[in-house]
Amino acid sequence: MPDTTLSTSGGLSRRRLFAAGGAAAVGVAGTAVAGGLVGRATASEHPTPATESLLVPFHGEHQAGVATRPQTHAVVAAYTLRGGATLEAAGRMMRLVTDDARRLTAATPALNDQEPALAQIPARLTVTVGFGSGLFSKLGLTDEQPAGLIDLPAFRIDRLQPAWSGGDLILQVCADDPLVVAHALRQLTKTLRTFTTGRWVQRGFTQTTAQLDGAGAGRNLMGQVDGTANPGPDTPDFAPLVWAGGPGWFSGGTTMVVRRIAMQLDTWDELDTAGKEIAVGRRLHNGAPLTGSLETDEPDFTVTDTTGLPVIPAFAHIARARHTNDTERFLRRAYNYDDGLTDSGLIFTTFQADIARQYLPVQQRLADNDLMNEWTTPIGSATFALPPGCSPDGYLGEGLLP
Repeated sequence: MPDTTLSTSGGLSRRRLFAAGGAAAVGVAGTAVAGGLVGRATASEHPTPATESLLVPFHGEHQAGVATRPQTHAVVAAYTLRGGATLEAAGRMMRLVTDDARRLTAATPALNDQEPALAQIPARLTVTVGFGSGLFSKLGLTDEQPAGLIDLPAFRIDRLQPAWSGGDLILQVCADDPLVVAHALRQLTKTLRTFTTGRWVQRGFTQTTAQLDGAGAGRNLMGQVDGTANPGPDTPDFAPLVWAGGPGWFSGGTTMVVRRIAMQLDTWDELDTAGKEIAVGRRLHNGAPLTGSLETDEPDFTVTDTTGLPVIPAFAHIARARHTNDTERFLRRAYNYDDGLTDSGLIFTTFQADIARQYLPVQQRLADNDLMNEWTTPIGSATFALPPGCSPDGYLGEGLLP
């Protein structure tokens, strides 16, 4: 039977299956682990200009899939480390995952990819990897857990389900083609099976670039323009808000919050347009605040109507979500999900250098008194530390994992 534990003696059973015989398998696996890389297939050595325009660089100071312009389709998948986890095996795991990811994002099949034609569709594929607090504790690395990574407290609005919560390891796979996303996730999951068990998978979508036609943000299933106040990657405040600084293995990394938010669309549909706009604080047709005319206009919470009441009520979503100081800002990268006739909502993901300092105060205000809580319910929650990017000769998580 194949080894099913995360230990120094196992972790390479997929390589054994790939080879015709045991000796050949050991040779292939040894090359992958000892060298960190196996020679790439020739499919991406001479990409055409059209292909190059659809490739997102994998290597760099930061992982792709954070500051990257959101792709049309995404999947986030969480995994649990198998029993007997060791640092050495975790390091092997991340070398193999990194090798798969760098190949796939270059439109090159992963090692022994049985459907190589699917890998050669670039579609702006990105693979982003993160570590949950459970990984740090299971591997004896609690002293190395970034200060910015915390498990969220229980909020009164939460109705969290284990099927959508927690995880030791996360993959975020995004592309402009759902077939590319599905194929990449399968290849990566095959690599992870020896080391982990699957915990949950969430698939989402957003509007295409053509549909947005230059708009700054897409719409969610409630019809709202979602993501208006995001910091732009080309602005000077983006880096300190999103990327961790300082010395150590986590410099250049970020933290990720994943919240699965169910929407009660049937009761939302009972509201008229005016009622929906009051709940949100923005106009539905263009995303402008109720005190402005353009999506990018700053809301003015001091403006009152003829009766003396605030035009944007204090319980409106944008009033509760607005930052009270410059540190309470973060990057939102949300995707819609629609998994059945009555199972729809938002995979709400955020990226920030420090969850407690940036995200938590805003989420607490939303939980306390956001009118949108009447039509939304958080049913899943997880947090992760995303290591920085890596060089062509490196791997994700180096500096933490051997």
